[in-house]
Amino acid sequence: MLEILISILVIAFGLLGLAGLQGFSIRNNHQAYLRNQATLAAYDIADRIRVNRDGLIKGYYDNKTAAADTSACQYSTAPSGCSAAELAGYDLLVWGQIVSQLPQGRGVVCLDSTPNDGTPAAPACDSTGIQYVAKIWWDESHNGTLTQFNVVFQP
Repeated sequence: MLEILISILVIAFGLLGLAGLQGFSIRNNHQAYLRNQATLAAYDIADRIRVNRDGLIKGYYDNKTAAADTSACQYSTAPSGCSAAELAGYDLLVWGQIVSQLPQGRGVVCLDSTPNDGTPAAPACDSTGIQYVAKIWWDESHNGTLTQFNVVFQP
């Protein structure tokens, strides 16, 4: 009888450990998913900037977070009828919507010689150099501490 009680106790502790391991795994998978979404968003805006060469040259993407609604400039409608500024505005609008899907997600695109600094309130973009950076912040652990993710690219 005592052996059965001890074996039930051992199994119970083993199942508790397994449940803790499962919770840890789910939390890490969610954090990996959020980082993947941030990566996709950063590469999305990099590709959009490369497509709008005229907007890049004129600086319509530098130190920008979001723009006014220029939905008439959608790629599927008629991008050739849009100015470079309108297309840049549309790109930044869509990018802002993608970033805002992250928990407390915020982002900025800018020319920056020191890409690993700044906060959402003060992104510390110096508008110098030839490399753009997409800076994205979100609350990865749901505790109010923001995680920063940067992708540096040269269009």
